[in-house]
Amino acid sequence: MRGHRLVSAVAALLVCACLAAPAGAQTTTGTLRGYVRNAEGGEVAGATVTARNAETNQQRSVVTTANGFYLLPGLRPGAYELHVRALGQGEQRRAVQLLVGQTLDANFTLATQALALEAITVAATPAAAETRTSEVATNVTRQQVENLPTADRNFLSLAILAPGTQLQGDRLDATRKTFSAGAQGAEQVNVFIDGASYKNDILQGGVAGQDASRGNPFPRNAIREFRVITQNFKAEYQKASSAIITATTRSGSNEWESSGFLNYQHEGLIALDSIQRASRSTNPRAFSRPDFKRYQFGANAGGPIIRDRLFFFGSFERNDQNRGRRVNIVPPAGYPALDSINFAQYNGEFDEPFRATLLFGKLTWERSPSNFFELSYHHRHENDIRDFGNLTSFQTATRFHNDVNTAILKHNWTRGSLLNEATASFQHYQYNPEPNTPGLVNRFYGFGCCAEIGSFRSEQKFGQDRLSLRNDLTWSGLRAGGEHVVKGGVNVDFLNYDIEKRNSENPRFIYEPWFNNFEIPHRVEFQTGDPDFGARNTQIGLYLQDDWSPTERLVLNLGIRWDYETHMMNYDHVTPPAVRDSLVKYADRLFIPVTDRYFTDGNDRSPFLGAFQPRLGFALALDEDNSLSVFGGWGLFYDRMVFDLALEESFALQHPAYTLYFAPRGSTGGGNVVPFEDRFVTDPRSILDVIGDNRFNTPEVKLLPNDLKPPRAQHFNLGIRHAFGGFEASAAYTGVRSTGVITFYWANENFTCPARSFSVPGCFVHNTIPGWGNILLADDTGKTWYDALQLKLDRPYQGRGPGRSGWGAGVAVTIANRESQGFNDQFSFPNPIDYPRQVRNDERVRIVGHWLVDLPYLWGVQFSGLVNLGSGARFDVGGRADCHRASTCFEPGGFEQPGRDFIFPNVFAYRTVDLRLRKEFVNVRGATLGVSAELFNAFNYNNYGGYNTFNRLDRFFGQPNGIGSDPRRLQIGLEYNAR
Repeated sequence: MRGHRLVSAVAALLVCACLAAPAGAQTTTGTLRGYVRNAEGGEVAGATVTARNAETNQQRSVVTTANGFYLLPGLRPGAYELHVRALGQGEQRRAVQLLVGQTLDANFTLATQALALEAITVAATPAAAETRTSEVATNVTRQQVENLPTADRNFLSLAILAPGTQLQGDRLDATRKTFSAGAQGAEQVNVFIDGASYKNDILQGGVAGQDASRGNPFPRNAIREFRVITQNFKAEYQKASSAIITATTRSGSNEWESSGFLNYQHEGLIALDSIQRASRSTNPRAFSRPDFKRYQFGANAGGPIIRDRLFFFGSFERNDQNRGRRVNIVPPAGYPALDSINFAQYNGEFDEPFRATLLFGKLTWERSPSNFFELSYHHRHENDIRDFGNLTSFQTATRFHNDVNTAILKHNWTRGSLLNEATASFQHYQYNPEPNTPGLVNRFYGFGCCAEIGSFRSEQKFGQDRLSLRNDLTWSGLRAGGEHVVKGGVNVDFLNYDIEKRNSENPRFIYEPWFNNFEIPHRVEFQTGDPDFGARNTQIGLYLQDDWSPTERLVLNLGIRWDYETHMMNYDHVTPPAVRDSLVKYADRLFIPVTDRYFTDGNDRSPFLGAFQPRLGFALALDEDNSLSVFGGWGLFYDRMVFDLALEESFALQHPAYTLYFAPRGSTGGGNVVPFEDRFVTDPRSILDVIGDNRFNTPEVKLLPNDLKPPRAQHFNLGIRHAFGGFEASAAYTGVRSTGVITFYWANENFTCPARSFSVPGCFVHNTIPGWGNILLADDTGKTWYDALQLKLDRPYQGRGPGRSGWGAGVAVTIANRESQGFNDQFSFPNPIDYPRQVRNDERVRIVGHWLVDLPYLWGVQFSGLVNLGSGARFDVGGRADCHRASTCFEPGGFEQPGRDFIFPNVFAYRTVDLRLRKEFVNVRGATLGVSAELFNAFNYNNYGGYNTFNRLDRFFGQPNGIGSDPRRLQIGLEYNAR
């Protein structure tokens, strides 16, 4: 308790420090820096450099130092006009486009006499190249967000423009869309929007609201731009050991503008894949195309409330989907018990509706050139009915509710060489799947694997409330061996986790053909007990970083971060004496020793204090204009453990699982078998009377180690960048070594012979621990390795000028190797010996290209597209438990998907080409009405999945049994824009 009081006192002091500072956040701004020289190359001290925002007319000024250096940090992304004045020198102006998270160098050489200042168009200026950073990062611009084809308007889909990233669940019917990077999972990423962390502490998916959701985390028409950082991000970023995304939202400007859109898609605009075409050909009468309709619509508006001072922006998006899901339960013949059940009443096509509403609003107050406030609110609400179809009845569907609400207050203040950025935010996240048709007994029939009727079995309510206070202070006044930009900060997050896990409380009665011909259930599976869990957690972070320029060409990024959590896991958990006594008494029955590392009296666990994370990098310009540079870096990055996984220890005992086996009516039963009675099905509560007998009270035991640490990754990279002729090119080696991946192993089950096979008698052994079920031990020894060559070439979009069209394009190439050790998933089987270092989640080559072209001479059409090509994931041959003969022995990564044609023959296993055409029609009042057509997977490529990789001697070995991506589909849209 003394430690907790100390932590509370420290947290209180840090909160006071945050509140005392002039009331920003994570990097949602950019920085302009450079040197001012005279015509002879000498330093110009005392020159005034002014940056004027073209949208809001706000200005920031700074005076150059003795060696001509200037720094303008904390600028909001946008178009700026830079103006340099110095006594006795000619003035200069330059237009720049500053993106989120960028540090751009803009050097000036002043003439000795005044020159006429030419008018410049700031808004049309393309983004400048960022060449002097150790981060491996990709900026996704506003033009790309608004105009590249994305089927579901999820801005995370465009994360693939960054080398090394992957998307999961990128299908029309997918119910979990996430992104990841390198060899780590989605849980190790983080997303910051306007400085607020959207980290999912309690569930999987990495981002709040993305676990088990087919929806979008944020309205796309409110996203201005974002930055994907996959390597060596600075010390100011927390709670991620893989990639992060930092996004900034749109704000109002001095011009009122509004827009609206409507996208429509239905089943007639979706092609059939090869498996569907084969099914139609085989049985044309039975085949029918599932119904599908999707409407995506929304609007946004923004402008000045008080010109040059107070601005408003608001947006709304709606996603309405209706898809038909067919249920077709046909029982096998010859079973009178099945003939008495009217399965036909469950058959037919049923609606699977999805509804999502996204709202966003922001007020921006420019109190003075050195002082501004932002207040914003984001609302996300989703309803989804799903998880039925084929042999699962509509009765068994899940009704899924998903809500995320975030409010953010930001304040930026500058004075001289100081910049203070402060943020206060509050976020409420709730995840709530429940039965769509409650109150019906669940019955599961083992034919066709497998038919299911009755209510969904579980109901869950996961709530996460986060109050976050953060303050960052930047000082550019230190000059010791060169120019220093020193930044430090603190964040304190107060979290409340409120969890209700009524898993499997609706009993499932399981009927098997080999057990009394389906006449009575073979067994019933259910859970009962206390479903309520929760905790309060305080997360504290401190960092200090220095961007030091010993010379004009060299920048060193030197930083360190420390993070701490008061309740990442069950620190006050007490191992029940019955569990300890049984595992000690029957230690000889365990294949993994259970030491004191897994036993606690409530005082054996302490919060992890060692999350010190040095982060170092450099960037060296090889030429005078900074167009060619080498860069590199190394750093340590700690993430956090998913809280739901940490609950397993308490959940297994507090809400245990039961399995009762049935004997025919009237028999005596025995052991854990009871004679079946009809009342068990008609009144499932009667089962609770039976489990009072200790012979059925055999819950699983799940134990966490007392020294459990959060996941950690080591990043290192070395590369070169070059800006030329409007293009930006980079090539980099990137490496990641991650540790601390947690998984549970079965301690009382193992393979005891070299064949490691279920089919060899006596090879697989399960040792019973009296009074208990499975014994699972958690460990955090999982590791991953990632090495990649990442190549990127970009030509940022530049709007068309007189007599020419605007265009932008780019390509990202990843050549990588991914390996893992010690785990398979969150519940690996049976122990770490079965998961040596091996190829996993490995795709050697991924190429992503994009383009955006205005065609003024082709009726003013805008043409954009995305090409996504991959060599395909490598799969294991056989399994760890299938080595009883050479033909099925385990081969990690032994199967590579066959390549198929795309320009070159037999190269790519994954191929999609997405195209978008857009045409605007001008209204007499300056408003425009546009139409668009988006064609996804335009060439209807089959990207196969479900390959048969079990036995090389199988005549179907290497053949796919499914499609891993959607077929060709057309989406049409309308747009309205007015300024």
